[in-house]
Amino acid sequence: MAAGLRLSAATYPPPVEAGWIARDFPFASGETLPELRLHYTTLGSLAANNAVLILHGTGGSGRGFLSDDFAGRLFGPGQLLDAARYYIILPDAIGHGNSSKPSDGLRARFPRYTYDDMVRAHHRLLTEGLAVKHLRLVMGTSMGGMHTWMWGSTFPDFMDALMPLASAPAPIAGGNRIWRRMIIYSIRSDPEWNGGDYRRQPPGLSAALRILFLVTATPRQLRQRAPTRDQADRLLAAWLQDRLARADANDLLYAFESSRDYDPSPSLERIRAPLVAVNSADDLVNPPELALVERQIRRVKRGRFVLLPATDLTRGHGTHSRPEVWKQHLVELLRESAGDAH
Repeated sequence: MAAGLRLSAATYPPPVEAGWIARDFPFASGETLPELRLHYTTLGSLAANNAVLILHGTGGSGRGFLSDDFAGRLFGPGQLLDAARYYIILPDAIGHGNSSKPSDGLRARFPRYTYDDMVRAHHRLLTEGLAVKHLRLVMGTSMGGMHTWMWGSTFPDFMDALMPLASAPAPIAGGNRIWRRMIIYSIRSDPEWNGGDYRRQPPGLSAALRILFLVTATPRQLRQRAPTRDQADRLLAAWLQDRLARADANDLLYAFESSRDYDPSPSLERIRAPLVAVNSADDLVNPPELALVERQIRRVKRGRFVLLPATDLTRGHGTHSRPEVWKQHLVELLRESAGDAH
């Protein structure tokens, strides 16, 4: 199976990376950046109604979707989002990847962006930078899933279909708000953070990442991967070492603060395109017992919610990046929305 995935990944059109500058970009905070750099990766070529926007999660980047598990199962010849047929757009959000972010130099003087800023920036990238007038599909994981809900209500005529993964159309509150505040506090309360002007990454960054690990993991998978004490210790140490090598305290702080006013619920009736929301029953970030999506999906005229049962194939919050588990629902969404294609 691994060899097949590598073959698939090798045969889709090669990814192309580029950047676009949004000039004099206004933020919801009232701040402005003279030049907001928006980095993106594309596969395929733009044609009539073939553009697909895929949005990443907190701390990620567009290139994160170029894994065998994701691209290898979706973008290859004959696959659902065959990049020879579709124009796949994988942008880096504000504060992420190679787009403008605090660690570029402004540090804590970087504008305090919100999810609304991130969605508006990507809309400008598509319409002004890439000449995309309409999207066949908007899909996102975690933070990108939340942005997908916002795309549907903010630009309701801009897409044919929507697929938010591992998200809910509700304010960040309860436990979700609390663990995010714990991450923020771990960094801000560290004396070495020094108001954002640290000389080396403050120890609080390690504490923040440990919280993130715990929330996004699942007991079932952790027990399988690390059935002994020593294996568990090594697993955490290896994960933390990998994340610390590419993390920045200000970038992480800003990324989690950006969700502070997220709440698409007042505008759900504005969503016109068919929407299929998919969550996993073992996701600690979006606990199924809260039934947040079930209560709101009835307000989406053409909306449907799928709660995947926990299995050996699910990965808790990380199930959003395993198309093998949920791609059948994408098949159904693309079929349902085919008649809406412009």
